[in-house]
Amino acid sequence: MTSELNIEFSEREQHILKLLVDHYIAEGQPVGSRTLSRLPGIDISAASVRNVMGDLEQMGLLKSPHTSAGRVPTSKAWRVFVDSMLEVRQLDDQTIDQVRSALDPTLTDQNLVKAASSYLSGFTRMAGMVTVPKQEKKSLKQVEFLPLSENRILAILIFSDDEVQNRIIRVDRTYTADELAAFARQLNAEYLGKTLQAVRDHIREDLNQSREAMSKSMQFIIDVAGEVFRPSDESASEEENMVVAGETNLMQHADLSNMDVLRELFEAFHNKRDMYHLLEQCLSAEGVQIFIGRESGYDALGECSLVTAPYELNGSVLGVLGVVGPKRMAYDQIIPVVDLTSKLLSAALNSRS
Repeated sequence: MTSELNIEFSEREQHILKLLVDHYIAEGQPVGSRTLSRLPGIDISAASVRNVMGDLEQMGLLKSPHTSAGRVPTSKAWRVFVDSMLEVRQLDDQTIDQVRSALDPTLTDQNLVKAASSYLSGFTRMAGMVTVPKQEKKSLKQVEFLPLSENRILAILIFSDDEVQNRIIRVDRTYTADELAAFARQLNAEYLGKTLQAVRDHIREDLNQSREAMSKSMQFIIDVAGEVFRPSDESASEEENMVVAGETNLMQHADLSNMDVLRELFEAFHNKRDMYHLLEQCLSAEGVQIFIGRESGYDALGECSLVTAPYELNGSVLGVLGVVGPKRMAYDQIIPVVDLTSKLLSAALNSRS
């Protein structure tokens, strides 16, 4: 066998490594050769197992903690295990029903994101993270206009998740309520169900047309729409663009008991900037992504693994969700639940768009 890391394995080495990793996930203690030799499926002596473990250690796949003569997997071993040896479990109907129930389509986008993050942290006993959908990717449900004093108009934007956003714009003359209602009907007919980004692109195309060829009402619609659908000046900060739940769960894992490791982790969760950028890098990825240790590029996650998956609206990626925990995690359970949560979050968002 050859792994994606170009490490040559004999069948015996592969078998011993898989048994050791499985046992370490289940028990959480360094694994010795005598322990392995007593496991079902081992038909060689403890001395032979010890020799194989020595070879695996020379390959950089095992290491020995200072407090034990047993061995534990290295980040390289976890990568080999996940890529080449892992058998992902099929989720039972009860778990599927629980995720579907938690992600109620009647919730707002913000509350759906919170529900997804909370479910992931509760199911895995680790930290759940979800990026909040960006405003420009939300679908438009309705536009309304109300006349105000001093040549001002109140534009009311209603999105597919029933979130309401108000914007005040200035115009060059007073418009009656009937005129504004007629303009709103035209805009709704043109842009209903489109995202803000798609609306802005459409308006930009219209602005390139000759104004002489436009009626006055169309000129008004294009001018006003350009203001109404402009990018908000008050864009959310990175801290507001991501929801995190269950950070304190990580304190329960012996693998993360080092105070310096925990301090770095909690600082990363508190600031959110690095975590947010890491999840943003997964926007273009398809399906579940797994970062083990420093593969993420962030020292704070050196002792952790991150499992992520994107979620979508109308076929376009809207955000990313994920779980952070120790490298010793039950990948066979966590990978499918992250995948399922992303799919059901997408389904909840698409059901009302």
